[in-house]
Amino acid sequence: MTNKPIRLITVKFLPLAAASVFLAGCASFSEDGGFNNVSALTKERTGQPVALQRADSDRRVAQDRVAELLKQPLTADSAVEIAFLNNRGLQAKFGELGISEADYVRAGRLPNPVLSFGRLSGGGDVEIDRAVLFNVLGLLTMPIASHVGQQRFEQAQYQAASDAVALAADVRRAYFDAVSAQELVKYYGQVKETADVSNELARRMLQAGNFNKLTQMREQAFYADATAQFARARHQATADRERLTRFLGLFGDQVNFSLPERLPDLPKQPTEPVDAERVALEKRLDVLMARRDTEATAKSLGLTKATRFVNVLEVGYQNKSETGRPRSNGYEIELELPLFDFGSTRAARAEAIYMQAVNRTAEVAVNARSEVRESYSAYLTAYELAKHYRDEVVPLRKRISEENMLRYNGMLISVFELLTDAREQVAGVTGYVQALRDFWVADSNLQTALTGGSSAH
Repeated sequence: MTNKPIRLITVKFLPLAAASVFLAGCASFSEDGGFNNVSALTKERTGQPVALQRADSDRRVAQDRVAELLKQPLTADSAVEIAFLNNRGLQAKFGELGISEADYVRAGRLPNPVLSFGRLSGGGDVEIDRAVLFNVLGLLTMPIASHVGQQRFEQAQYQAASDAVALAADVRRAYFDAVSAQELVKYYGQVKETADVSNELARRMLQAGNFNKLTQMREQAFYADATAQFARARHQATADRERLTRFLGLFGDQVNFSLPERLPDLPKQPTEPVDAERVALEKRLDVLMARRDTEATAKSLGLTKATRFVNVLEVGYQNKSETGRPRSNGYEIELELPLFDFGSTRAARAEAIYMQAVNRTAEVAVNARSEVRESYSAYLTAYELAKHYRDEVVPLRKRISEENMLRYNGMLISVFELLTDAREQVAGVTGYVQALRDFWVADSNLQTALTGGSSAH
């Protein structure tokens, strides 16, 4: 009976096997799992480091720090720190880093040998097949494959940092939205109270015959609008606060965190980035990731060319033993013959993938420069608008209110005109709060556009 020959490694190939064992021993996991670089990249762009929580002790330390931060009203920086410590979605994304490192280490190790054993018996004869098969081609291409794996691992580090920076930007935007929404509820409540007084006064004057029906209905309509506006503002404050809560990963009693009563003041001067487009191309994580991807793809193309005519090369030693017969020894080499496919399809596919990566990198770079210009324009516009409200609109409304109070005291205007002026003054203040919120959100978007990634949300 003819059976599959047994393959066992021979003395002839022992140096090759020894080299594979040596290279496999060189491929090992790093102590920090590549996370020190992730933390450094994140801190450079957000001012806050991140930490990978691998054990229960790490989580307990993080929870203690979160509890300490929640004792005081949140700031934008403390909110980002809490998110880095407490957002489980971010920790889940960090798991991709461990997966990438495992792939990198595996690329630096020769695939495990294949062991097979077979036993056939019949007619009093016993035939045994034994095989141990090594992938020799895997050993020859291991340095290139390991280098590609290393580049992929570096790219995964950039991606982990990008995820952290994106979360920080989301937290800052949600923080400013929540603080401004909380502040606006107070002002919309004042408008409602003014409308309530005006509506009640108009109703009584109508009953006394001192007011016409049309004027009274106008006051009633304003009261109805103010009531609806106040209800929407209260819900918006709740929605913005809950959105921030989700980013922070808070639950239970933690959701009772406190926010400051008002937004931070407008800075004296707007930021003026120096060589903003150059900084973006050097620092933006999406640009760096695109470059790494292109480099890894180029290296993969080189690997494909190296194995264009040899796809499977396996070598081993064989012996066969049968009952009552002497053992047969020898060796076998398997080589895929390029009779139908000379590797042109793989080469063409790799080249197409490489050009795809090159064009994507160029697109990311072009978009990065454009987004920086757009973000800076939005930043300057928001600054000028908030400054206009602060220096022109709010002071003017205040002077008008003071003048109307003097006229009311002199019995030159009615109480309704005074109430109308009060509503308009509150509207000016709410406009400033909204403009100030837009500025801080634009500031966060600008910083993200400069060093993180796309600020489009």
